[in-house]
Amino acid sequence: MPVSLHLDVPVRVNMVNADEIANLCYERFNQLPRRGKPEPGREWTLLAAVVKITRCANSDTVEKEVVSLGTGTKCIGHTAMSPNGDVLNDSHAEVIARRGCIRYLIQELHKAVSGGDNSVFCQGDQRGKWKLQPGVSFLFFTSHTPCGDASIIPMTDSQSQPCPPVTSVKGHGGGDLKRKAKEPSEGKNTKLPRLEDRGDSKQSVLSDSSKSEAPSQSHSTKTPVEAVSQDSAQPDIKSRGPSHSAGLHPQVPDIHRTGAKCVPGGPADPLHPGVGYHSTEVLRVKPGRGESTLSLSCSDKLARWGVLGFQGALLSHYLQEALYFSTVVVGKCPYSQEVMHRALVTRCCHVSDLPAGFSVCPLVLLQSSLEFPFSQGQTKLQHQAGQGRISPCGAAISWCNVPEQPLDVTANGYKHGVTKKALGTAKARSLLCKLELFHSFLCLVSATDPSALPDSLRRTELQTYWDYKQASQSYQEAWQQLHSQAFPLWPRSDRDLLLFH
Repeated sequence: MPVSLHLDVPVRVNMVNADEIANLCYERFNQLPRRGKPEPGREWTLLAAVVKITRCANSDTVEKEVVSLGTGTKCIGHTAMSPNGDVLNDSHAEVIARRGCIRYLIQELHKAVSGGDNSVFCQGDQRGKWKLQPGVSFLFFTSHTPCGDASIIPMTDSQSQPCPPVTSVKGHGGGDLKRKAKEPSEGKNTKLPRLEDRGDSKQSVLSDSSKSEAPSQSHSTKTPVEAVSQDSAQPDIKSRGPSHSAGLHPQVPDIHRTGAKCVPGGPADPLHPGVGYHSTEVLRVKPGRGESTLSLSCSDKLARWGVLGFQGALLSHYLQEALYFSTVVVGKCPYSQEVMHRALVTRCCHVSDLPAGFSVCPLVLLQSSLEFPFSQGQTKLQHQAGQGRISPCGAAISWCNVPEQPLDVTANGYKHGVTKKALGTAKARSLLCKLELFHSFLCLVSATDPSALPDSLRRTELQTYWDYKQASQSYQEAWQQLHSQAFPLWPRSDRDLLLFH
C-alpha cells in the first residue's frame, strides 16, 4: 500500500507537525487531575491519544483537538477475564485511548441521530448510515513505539543504550540464553532492557524491566530527523564490543527486545544471540503478571485497525465507511521507520476482497522529538535516593471529550480505589469495559428513530453483546478476510465471554 519509506523520518506531513501533536497531547495530560498519575521520580507510564483533525473549507486552517487520551502499561491475566464484560482486560495506553474514542464517537452519533449539532458525522447515502464530515480525520499519538513487532528495533548506537554491551552464553540443554552485561568502568552491572516492557511480567534473566533510554543517553543532541534517520530503512546496526571470555560471541549486533510472546501455533522466538533473538512480523500476546494474557500486542491491534477501522463492530452498524487513522505519531524514544512500517502496514498491505466501506488504509508515520515527561527515562532522571524502586504506575487513566464522566481511572481492570465488596457491581466497572460500552451503544440504538435504524439493527433476535457484534455483517466479512489472508493465528474470542447483555 502507498506508504512511502523515507531514509529520514518525516516530522511534518500534510500540515501535521509531530512536535505540535505531541505537545498538544502532553498538555492535555497536564490538565488532568492528579488521581491515577505516576508519582514523580518513582513511577512511569505510557501515554496515547486520538486527535481529531478538522481542515476548514476554503482555507488553510487546520484545527486539532485531543478527543481521547489514555495512560497505562498493564493487562489482566486470562483467568481474571469476566463472562459479564465488566472487567477491562487490556489497559495499555493505546487500547485505553482507542476505547475512550469509542465513547466519544457514540456520543457524537447520539447527537447526530437526535438532530443535534455534532462536529464529526453527516448523513450517508444508505438508510441509517453516517459518514465523516468533509475535512474531518483522526490521528493516533503514542508516546512510545507500540509493544510487539514495532518494538523489535535494531540498536544503532551503543551510546544510546542505558546499559553496557551484552554478550550471550548458551543455556544448557537448549534452554533460554542467560545474558550477562559487560562491566563498565564504574563497576556497575546492568542487564539489557526490553524496549517496551510495561511492567506486566516478572523480571527474567533475559531482560530488565527498563523500557526506554534515558534522555541524557538518547539522540537528544540531534534534530528530530537526525535522531531517527539512523533507525529508518537499511539501519546501520552496531555490534557489541569484543569479548575475551570463553564461550562468548564477540561482535554480535543486537536489537531491542519485546516482552510480548509469540501466539501459539506459529513461529517461536529463536532466542539466538543479537538480532536473531526474535521472530518478526508475527502476532504476539502481551505478558501478564505471573500468568499469560489473551490480549494481542498493540502493534497487532494497530495493524488490525488499519484494515477494519478503529470503530469496532458495534459502531460499524451506523457507519457507511470504516474509520481509519490517517497518521500515527510516536513520541521521542528508540524508533525505526522501517520497523514501524513493517509492523503496522506491511503485514496487512496485501489484504484484498474487502466489503464496501473497508480498505487497506494508507498510513503516514511520524516521530516527534519531544519525550513524555513521565516516560521511564525521564523518571530515572528525576529519581532521588529514598524514593524506592522505580516501577510502572499501577493505574490507567482515560479521558475523553464527553459531557458526562469524561475521566475514568482504573487499576487491575476495575475502578481505581474500589473495594472488594463492590466488585461485580456497577460502582466497580470502568466506563471502558465491554459491558459499559455496550450499554452506551444500546442507548444510541434506543435514541434512533425506528424508521432511521440501519438495516442490520432491525432484527428482533438481537439480545447479547455477541449477537450485536455478529450482526455487523460487513465488519465480520472484513475481519474474515483479514484473518484468512494476514492473521490466521489471531485467537478467536471465547463466545462464552461475550454473551452478556
